[in-house]
Amino acid sequence: MSQVTVRINGFSYAVGCEEGQEKHLQAMAQEVERRIDRIRELGGHSGEGRLLALAALLMADEIHDLKAEKMSSDTAHQLAQGRQARIENERRRDQLANLVERAENIADVLEKE
Repeated sequence: MSQVTVRINGFSYAVGCEEGQEKHLQAMAQEVERRIDRIRELGGHSGEGRLLALAALLMADEIHDLKAEKMSSDTAHQLAQGRQARIENERRRDQLANLVERAENIADVLEKE
């Protein structure tokens, strides 16, 4: 395990990482720093915690957009069909449970006769 010191928003942070991942970690810190710079350009001069939270939200939004772009319309359609099939299966399971209960009630009545 390696330890790398990254600088974000003028502060140094010691962060552990796997061997060979030091440059990648530095690059990720630079990505966070770029988001902080964007927030400052927009007039966001707040505390350290707020800047980091806003940078994290910007990155999460970018990840969300990338995932949405990556999913093809066919995949989205298949997911929707899968959700609909699950709902239909739950409905049918409930119907079957009701039928089983009715059949058991009929069987009970016939046994008593």
